[in-house]
Amino acid sequence: MTLADLRRFAVSRSLFAPVTLKRAIDRLGFVQADPIRAPARAQDLTLRHRVKNYRAGDLERRFAALGIEEEFFVNYGFVSREVHALMHPRVDPARWLRARGARAARVLEYIRERGEVHPRQVDEHFAHGTVTNYWGGSSSATTHLLVRMHYGGLLRVTGREKGIRIYAVREAAADPGVKPVPRARVDTLIDVIVRKYAPLPGQSLSSLVHRLRYAVPQWRRELRPGLLRAKKRLTHVRLDEVDWYWPEGDDPRRAEVDESVRLLAPFDPIVWDRRRFELFWGWAYRFEAYTPLAKRKLGYYALPLLWRDRVIGWANLAVKDGVLEPTIGYVTGRPPRERTFRQALDAELAAIATFLRLPLTS
Repeated sequence: MTLADLRRFAVSRSLFAPVTLKRAIDRLGFVQADPIRAPARAQDLTLRHRVKNYRAGDLERRFAALGIEEEFFVNYGFVSREVHALMHPRVDPARWLRARGARAARVLEYIRERGEVHPRQVDEHFAHGTVTNYWGGSSSATTHLLVRMHYGGLLRVTGREKGIRIYAVREAAADPGVKPVPRARVDTLIDVIVRKYAPLPGQSLSSLVHRLRYAVPQWRRELRPGLLRAKKRLTHVRLDEVDWYWPEGDDPRRAEVDESVRLLAPFDPIVWDRRRFELFWGWAYRFEAYTPLAKRKLGYYALPLLWRDRVIGWANLAVKDGVLEPTIGYVTGRPPRERTFRQALDAELAAIATFLRLPLTS
């Protein structure tokens, strides 16, 4: 077993043959979301490689019919109903409402009466004012409360209007008559992580399991034992003093990759783990959208450029006067000389233009 085997394995298992949108989300389990559109949102850029004939915005347009949820997993994004069910109930609704006073209960009843609401409607009705948000700025107190009610499982997102969440009451699930077994659920959630991000260095696996404290805060004490159990049941190899883990039954040495060029989202499963990225490709990729302009090295929203099983550069995609204009950089300072690379890059840029429903600059 070599690092090259693991690198090919990581690419081939993540870039599975395109399927339907519902099947892709079920297979991934979780798709990370990001609001920046440059020129498309991260969730769309991730799905376009894995869904047949995918176009930017398809997830938002088809959300209500897909049977999926907006939810917090290891980050915020979209999860299958099966994954969502594993994480809830996070709170006891009655106790949660009592702890926050009558206001939350009144908001819940207001939403129940109307079926679906825009945060603006709730704010106009209750005039809750503002609060200081995570970044030190001012946010609507209504929005803040709705986000907390959604996280607690009292509300669900039914869709979006110009990017703003639309909420409805999440009715309580039928009581199964037995209490959930935290150990079994934590083990299954860890398996969802591994299926999506494997092969994983040991440190990355530990970090991702630790992030499940956001998904299941009620079972935080179960995460450490769950990690230890996972390391025992997963396939494991040690290379150059790094422990690697992946699902039992998979053989990295059998992985194959094609001649394609892919421009990947900053949060694509292939590049999400920056520790693994540097081990595989020998250079540091950084997401610089929140980096001051003078300190950027790659660009505001640089997309890692994958060719075969190697990330050899990055691209920034601009839309000017309705035309897609790519700017590409290479780790070595120049592109590969092979003719097949140029053909594959042209095909990828054409595919992105189609995905965005835009013409491509000549």
